[in-house]
Amino acid sequence: MKLQPGREAVVRVAVATLWSRPEAVRPVDRPALDAPADVAAWISGMDADQQVGECVLSQLLLGERVLVTALRPDGWAHVVAVEQPAARLDPRGYPGWLPAAQLTPRPADDTPAPAGNQAAPVGPWVVDATVTALRAAPAGEPVVAGVILGTRLTPTGPPVDGWRPVHAPGQDRPLWLPDAHLVPSPTAPPPPADVLTVAARLRDVAYVWGGVSAYGIDCSGLVHLAWRRFGVVLPRDAADQAGATTPLPLGTERVGDLYFFARPGRQIHHIGFVSAAPDGDADRRILHACYRHRRVLEEAMPADRTATLVGAHRV
Repeated sequence: MKLQPGREAVVRVAVATLWSRPEAVRPVDRPALDAPADVAAWISGMDADQQVGECVLSQLLLGERVLVTALRPDGWAHVVAVEQPAARLDPRGYPGWLPAAQLTPRPADDTPAPAGNQAAPVGPWVVDATVTALRAAPAGEPVVAGVILGTRLTPTGPPVDGWRPVHAPGQDRPLWLPDAHLVPSPTAPPPPADVLTVAARLRDVAYVWGGVSAYGIDCSGLVHLAWRRFGVVLPRDAADQAGATTPLPLGTERVGDLYFFARPGRQIHHIGFVSAAPDGDADRRILHACYRHRRVLEEAMPADRTATLVGAHRV
């Protein structure tokens, strides 16, 4: 099978980066374009300014579905990431460009992932390790390195000596990872505090504009990825995440809820997790991917954040 416009495909690399356009790619981005992509090397090779370049739109994980909308002779594919809702950009999902070599046609018998704030269907399992690798055999050589928390995989058999075989897109035989790195797909949404616990495991990860991985992540990417680990699909961008969640009166938020921020007359530009039960306006705490500090951190809400706080929401 070949990729075809108008048909779905799935990501065959651990992390695929979605670009605004092929011409925006910089020389420093080369490691992110390969198949396999080396996202760790890409991010470590950028300086702080390059990590916030707006040429990056989002990232997609191994097995994530896309709708192919165009193919270029130079090897680029325009896609819609159907598992990353983006109502303001495209009702079908998040649009952008990626190398076609990072995709493989979606099998006809593949089960779709859920849409909206729903738990994933029983069947695929979810990676619970922050980062892991799929190997050729139990304790064997890595075949797909850098597989990220929240990646959905389908086991192909029972565990053997603590290792479980799984199907990976683009691979013609089962690959193996530690059984302890997988958990069954949840059948119901989790308590928000459990999602916060997962997000906190990404503390000190670098802030990367458009990032959705344990190597680099932005504010809405952190929220999207932490909820994805529990099978709940939230929109990709903060403003859309606000529209997909339930507003709360300030002061009634709980640990694991979400804070949203906007400047007067502007749309929401930042999001973070409520990391402690509030005790008055001066005692709010937040876990977030912070542009200013260029990393994920938990802190007392700074004064400038308090000044732009526009609401608390619950998933």
